[in-house]
Amino acid sequence: MRLGLACLAATALLIAAAWTWLGTPAAMPSAPLTPGEKLYCISYAPFRGAQTPLDLNTRITAAQIEEDLTRLARITGCIRVYSVDYGLDQIAGIAERLGLKVLQGLWLSSHADRNRYQIETTIALANKYPDTIRAVIVGNEVLLRGEMTATDLAATMRAVKAQVKVPVTYADVWEFWLRHRDVAAAADFITIHILPYWEDFPIPASQAAAHVESIRRQVAASFAGKEIIIGEVGWPSAGRMREGALPSPANQARVIQDVLAFAKREGVKVNVIEAFDQPWKRALEGTVGGHWGLFDDATRQAKFEWGAPVSDHPLWRWQAIGGMAFAVVIFAMAMVTRSTRVSPAQWLAVSANALAGGILIGWAAANVPLESLGLGGWLRSLALVAIACASPLALSAATMRGVPMPPFARILGPADGRTRDPLAQAVGLVAMATLLLAMLVALGLVFDPRYKDFPFAPLTAAIVPLIAHSLVVARPAGARATAEMAGASVLALSAIYIVPNEGLANWQSLWLCAALAALAFTLSRVRDARG
Repeated sequence: MRLGLACLAATALLIAAAWTWLGTPAAMPSAPLTPGEKLYCISYAPFRGAQTPLDLNTRITAAQIEEDLTRLARITGCIRVYSVDYGLDQIAGIAERLGLKVLQGLWLSSHADRNRYQIETTIALANKYPDTIRAVIVGNEVLLRGEMTATDLAATMRAVKAQVKVPVTYADVWEFWLRHRDVAAAADFITIHILPYWEDFPIPASQAAAHVESIRRQVAASFAGKEIIIGEVGWPSAGRMREGALPSPANQARVIQDVLAFAKREGVKVNVIEAFDQPWKRALEGTVGGHWGLFDDATRQAKFEWGAPVSDHPLWRWQAIGGMAFAVVIFAMAMVTRSTRVSPAQWLAVSANALAGGILIGWAAANVPLESLGLGGWLRSLALVAIACASPLALSAATMRGVPMPPFARILGPADGRTRDPLAQAVGLVAMATLLLAMLVALGLVFDPRYKDFPFAPLTAAIVPLIAHSLVVARPAGARATAEMAGASVLALSAIYIVPNEGLANWQSLWLCAALAALAFTLSRVRDARG
């Protein structure tokens, strides 16, 4: 009993120390803007919550736009908009009243009728608000999407230019300007997008500003005499890693401030993407797509202040308290169910379960609203958190009683062969649920990985108790269980593929694959006494 209490105390201290380390705010460089100084421009889309441009019936009210622009006017002198649909044609008039300038975009696609509406409406706006609209951006990444040829795009730009008095440009990822140099002849200036996170070879946050500076100079050298504006640059605050590029609040703050410092030093015009988080983008780009805003979607509050330290886990104190409370519950379960003689190894196994759960449950729970989209996404996330909570409790009790993990056949097989021990049944069900969820995650990362998250936190919290139990509790004799070996093979082969596919710099991938390998090892140790 004394050993158990000592292990509980040590575990609680480690959980508190881990969350203190995780929650410590990261220092930021000096504020790139002086007090009262504003951003040159920022991308603005007014969609909130469930509002989406993917629904052609969406209509944003003038009041909603004015509320947003009033807030943005405190930090910027200009907004960039991408379309005139969905009520966005009201933006220029509202911006004029608030003293904001506008980079007015028109959305080009493969639909000629929609293009016609975009062009005609934008020309009318540019002529109605010539002192507010700084420039017209004819199309956004239409070459990247392959929805229009460079020849047709250039012709459209010239047609618009002939009917407005403001400068005309086009905006696309920087490589597409270099591939289609003839488009530059129709533009009054070059508008390039540089998104280090989305590069073919992703750039870590620490190198993002240097990358932006290098690419901007490369494009400027290719189009001597043309002004180069960075039309999009930013960093996501949440989502999956791409090689060494980690979305996080601290990295978002650092990248944007580093880029602004470079832009101020070199006199470069930069438009930051974007003003507010856009949840609708998650349907197209996964978790990361909805978290590029400087302002949170739900609260409309800024995610960071210029020059101030930023924590990636701002609720870490509550997560630490919750983690320590969960550890107490796990140890209480172990003490209630323990047999008369308990070895130090058993207490160490319970400690490992409580430590993993105490650190990772809070992390997993915080990610649920970020990573869940639609009913299926919420069910998967909640199932992962549920199994992460159930596994340490069930496996700690089984470890203290010395109950081995039953083969799946003893849970789902013929009635006469099923185990009657409720604790063994709980362990078997936890193991099966963990395997199913792990396979769902692993196969998704094998066959369609680009926008898939790495749920390393809940899976690790579920898998650590399984492997600790496997190493401490004696296994019965018998042949290897067929279903478990099949599942272990799938997990092992998936991990072997995922690691090189995601790159060795992606610690989220490496962590998850280590957990998958640990689960595969655990399942391979299960024995069926019946052969």
